[in-house]
Amino acid sequence: MSSNYICFSVIPSLCYCYFFSAKIPKGIPRLISLLPIFYLFTILPLYFSSAFLTAITTFSITWLAIFKLVLFAFDQGPLIINAPNSKIISLPVFISIAALPLRTTFTQNQNRKNPMNSAVQLGIFAVLMEIILHHKSEIHPKLVLIFYCVMIFLMIDILIALSSLVVKHFLCLDIEIESPSNEPYFSTSLQDFWGRRWNLTVTHTLRITVYNPVRLVLLHVIGRKWAQHSASLATFLVSGLMHELIFYYVNNGARPSGEITNFFVLHGLCLMVEIEVKKVLKDTWQLPGLVSGPLTVGFVAVTAFGLFFPPIIRNGVDESILEEIGFCFDFLKDKMLQFVIFDKICNFGY
Repeated sequence: MSSNYICFSVIPSLCYCYFFSAKIPKGIPRLISLLPIFYLFTILPLYFSSAFLTAITTFSITWLAIFKLVLFAFDQGPLIINAPNSKIISLPVFISIAALPLRTTFTQNQNRKNPMNSAVQLGIFAVLMEIILHHKSEIHPKLVLIFYCVMIFLMIDILIALSSLVVKHFLCLDIEIESPSNEPYFSTSLQDFWGRRWNLTVTHTLRITVYNPVRLVLLHVIGRKWAQHSASLATFLVSGLMHELIFYYVNNGARPSGEITNFFVLHGLCLMVEIEVKKVLKDTWQLPGLVSGPLTVGFVAVTAFGLFFPPIIRNGVDESILEEIGFCFDFLKDKMLQFVIFDKICNFGY
């Protein structure tokens, strides 16, 4: 079965969810009707030979799309309009939100991200790509890892910008797309970094699929404080496992080392400690942002150097993905610049 056939099977699968599953009563009955789609979306990355396409498909479809459909089964999440009488959104919007890594809102966003930022990010990414692809052997390994951190951040934003291009200018859908991140390099704490700034699409999805249910279940069992901590730790654990799944597919089924999961669990534990320390010292002492900011970003980077990146570099996944990105980067760069120019023209005068 070809990868093209599998890829285009996503749209009929989501049509099945829209026209058939949506008619089934919410809850377990609707969830059962979605199980064949979950199976298809789980095996989908196996049909790609490209490491980059495998990673993107696992992230967008096997992870986020399945999580969104689980919420859909209970009339929750972005595929349902949370009105007094919950109703499903239109089919084109349903497919776009389910299949693409988007975080949308149905209200006008007055603080819409300046599209010129996408061009700036693309330029920075192009420079880093040039350095990594042609001068990696001349650079200190730690500096390479710093470049990787920046490139992951930029790649997430660029992918969302491309998704926005597809939704707003090819499909002509009038929906507001939220920024995928909020300047994480200005984070002043782990709580700020993970909760309000880094990869907000995933943060929002995990909050309503993992954090909220776990907290509600444990609230009357272990109390509010420990229910919140347990829910946070469960959220980081699930995030770690899903990242392990991505690299399991990219590594052609190689046994995960668990280091990536350990990275997220470590941050979950540190976040718990940070919250309690902040509660104790709130009225007596607080680090200024100029100090807590570099400490936060530095801690994230150092722990990523030790736990997140080693399994990726060890198996050569980084080089495979970078080579594939380099091959198609000129094409993406041209399309992104066209998008920025077109978006500027469309919004001229507003």
